[in-house]
Amino acid sequence: MWNYEKRLEYPVNIKNPDPAMAAMVISQYGGPDGELGASMRYLSQRYTMPYREVAGILTDIGTEEPAPQ
Repeated sequence: MWNYEKRLEYPVNIKNPDPAMAAMVISQYGGPDGELGASMRYLSQRYTMPYREVAGILTDIGTEEPAPQ
């Protein structure tokens, strides 16, 4: 059974919003050259890979790409 609580792990208090910085951060994460795009490319390429060992590596890279560092 799952219990969903909509709360942040760390409290966030934004005093001065910066739309330019927010646009830069979201483009790095979800833009065409961002983490999410790279992850999807790795995961989609694994299905056309003829070698199972390399397909496994692509899966590992694709799932670790969006992980926080």
